[in-house]
Amino acid sequence: MSDSAVIGTELAQGKFTDDMLSAMRALIGTELRTDACVNNEYATRLAIMRFCEGIGDDNPLWTNAEYAKDGPFGTLVAPPSFIFACLGSVQVGWPGLGGFHAETKMTFNEPIRVGEKITAKVTFDGFDGPIADSSFGGRRIKDYLRQEYRNEEGELKATFICSRMRFERGEMQKRRESRAIEVPHPWKDEEIAEIEAQILAERPRGTEPRYWDDVQVGDEIDVITKGPLGLTDFIAFIAAGAAPIPRVAAHAVSLKRYHKHPKWAFRDPRTHALEPVYSVHYNDYAAQLQGAQIAYDVGIQRTCWQIHSLTNWIGDTGRLLGLTGQYRAHVYLGDVVRLGGRVDAKEVDEQGRHIVRLTTWATNQRSQQVMPGTAVVALPKRPAA
Repeated sequence: MSDSAVIGTELAQGKFTDDMLSAMRALIGTELRTDACVNNEYATRLAIMRFCEGIGDDNPLWTNAEYAKDGPFGTLVAPPSFIFACLGSVQVGWPGLGGFHAETKMTFNEPIRVGEKITAKVTFDGFDGPIADSSFGGRRIKDYLRQEYRNEEGELKATFICSRMRFERGEMQKRRESRAIEVPHPWKDEEIAEIEAQILAERPRGTEPRYWDDVQVGDEIDVITKGPLGLTDFIAFIAAGAAPIPRVAAHAVSLKRYHKHPKWAFRDPRTHALEPVYSVHYNDYAAQLQGAQIAYDVGIQRTCWQIHSLTNWIGDTGRLLGLTGQYRAHVYLGDVVRLGGRVDAKEVDEQGRHIVRLTTWATNQRSQQVMPGTAVVALPKRPAA
């Protein structure tokens, strides 16, 4: 029997076992291989521009060299989310189990400047569970990958704690109908026109400083809107270099990988082509095998939108220092997501930075909170008169 015969039309159906849990405990603290998941080593002008196009962020601080040379860094810099275009994440263990990105925690130091080489170190920090049962998908665990991004001088640019929920796909599929909703959403022409007008009116704050002194507790940040999400929006994210675990490939390159790792793929019964597990983000059939309704977004894609909303609000002279986000529901093809936030507190930290703490959110057209989160930003203080 050839290797291809073991790749069926279903995603792999693994089970939690004592041996699996013991093997994963033994991996805690292991630095993981990243070669197959690196998308960009250098923050070139084109790599940054392609990434910004893939997340829909046209801030000239990232994309216009003439504009950026007069900015606070004297050159083009990448948006904080660009680390995902260097390495989104990696896969570790849990053979045959399904996975959803559950939570993100990030901290940021100096921005990535055009031309810098960025290297990621990824460490498996362990897992919680398994929880005996959950209404969402039966037994599950939550694991943690710590990803640290440094330049050639060893300066830490950002840290990303990636937490995933792992589950038995069969149990998730059993509960799919209980989560059924109408997808894609039945938009009316006048609703689409209003949404597109809102998107076209969005602007980054740019060169006008947002002073810490002027921000008040309870203020809300400017809203940005993503959607209605189309297949090209999801594919653009892949083309931007942000597809994780591992790189998406074609023809003989992918076929050799799937023969070596049959659980990485399934055979689409309509096209008869082999598709990666990652195709849940653009293939309805794959998404349904994962227990979803149709194709859905990537967790870090949603975080890129969160970062877009924050950097638009703080302006060129503000700095994003950290954020959190929890992925509470699928964001499907056809959905619209609006991202915003509210100022919760102001302070001066130990380093003398003028800090603003925010609660952030992302809501869809069903009024679901699909990504509750937090953020910490530093803003300039108004100069003395």
